[in-house]
Amino acid sequence: MPDPSPWLENAGDRHPEPAGVVLVAHGGKSHSTAPARRGLALLRMLPFAHSLERGGRAHRTGTGSGVAVHLLRYRVRGWNGPAMDAYRDAEWAVHELVRRYPGRPVVLVGHSMGARAVLRAAGAPGVVAVCGLAPWLEGSDPVDQLAGRSVLIAHGDRERMTDPAASYAYALRARSVTDRVARFDVLGDGHAMLRRAGDWTSLVRRFALGELGAEPRDPVISNAMAEPAPAGLRVALEGADR
Repeated sequence: MPDPSPWLENAGDRHPEPAGVVLVAHGGKSHSTAPARRGLALLRMLPFAHSLERGGRAHRTGTGSGVAVHLLRYRVRGWNGPAMDAYRDAEWAVHELVRRYPGRPVVLVGHSMGARAVLRAAGAPGVVAVCGLAPWLEGSDPVDQLAGRSVLIAHGDRERMTDPAASYAYALRARSVTDRVARFDVLGDGHAMLRRAGDWTSLVRRFALGELGAEPRDPVISNAMAEPAPAGLRVALEGADR
């Protein structure tokens, strides 16, 4: 039987009173009620989680220090149509993090199905920004919950699992509710984010830590957000790996 509850896995050092919080959500399947396991989809997100935790260690505010990073562990592997299981788990996770770390800003990061889940869960109080990597999106996915949030989307041009055109259309709709939306094309890479792994990780770190105030906001991302469509939503990701 599947575990009846999702749970959160700590990434890196523990920060009982952090200056900021990040939730990382991995991908899954469109339909599956099999119990979620510690498989490839989760392992793919570990470099992102560890990079964020390490990058945020020096961040201090008057109320906390460091950045607490948690990986979401789903109850089951699938989205499962109207059940939207991954979204329900992400929604629970955001509220749990707000409960654990009251008053701290929260950034959400997700890949594929996890991106769809965190984008939908971004309207929760406390969330300041959300990042979707190779997101699985459809025209019915809402954007109203993104109002007041910063949004970053990245998609490889060799993608074979999810649709870059759909993420562009979603980003365009998101700009109707928030003026801080950027979308990057990761040239030469696909769904697994392996060929340019360092560039994906750098982009996420710069975005999330910039939105949490752990480091200055990245000028490349800020410039993309300031560019009108389509330019700001079809930015070729440079191989900076900073």
